[in-house]
Amino acid sequence: MSTVLLIAVIGLVLAAIYIYNRLVKDRNHVRSGWGDIDVQLTRRHDLVPQLVEAVKAYAAYEKATLTAVTELRMRSSAATRLADKAAIEDEMEQGLHRLIALAEDYPDLKASENFLELQKQLTEVEDYLQYARRFYNGAVRILNTRIESFPHLLIAGFFGFRQAEFFEAAGAEVRSAPRIGLN
Repeated sequence: MSTVLLIAVIGLVLAAIYIYNRLVKDRNHVRSGWGDIDVQLTRRHDLVPQLVEAVKAYAAYEKATLTAVTELRMRSSAATRLADKAAIEDEMEQGLHRLIALAEDYPDLKASENFLELQKQLTEVEDYLQYARRFYNGAVRILNTRIESFPHLLIAGFFGFRQAEFFEAAGAEVRSAPRIGLN
């Protein structure tokens, strides 16, 4: 009887170790995913002053757009809550799209090699950022599901694992399906 009890206890300890290690792995995936997002946000923030300067040279009267994008960059850097940062970054993305759209009104700007290179880099950053968001949110989903699932929730609660926040797009236009014309 004591051998069976010993085997059962060893089995439970091994199961707990396995579950704990899975939770650690999942938490590290979330951290890694956030690191990737942070790198892309930093790259985006580094492009903002260059874009503002490039546009400023051609579109001096578009000061409101230029100021808004610069202010959003500062607010995002100062944001501490993930939800706040996500909302500010959505605003920044929209502001950067408006900034890029200004090129249509200024043929010289549109033809500027410097502006075209910055536009290309921004597009690349936005693509990487979308990928990083998908990876991060997938890692958060996995971690949160494990934390809420039995028997993981027992180990997670005991060792203080907490659910992670999703990095969600706040803009309704991002969530809505694109309209397709059927003419």
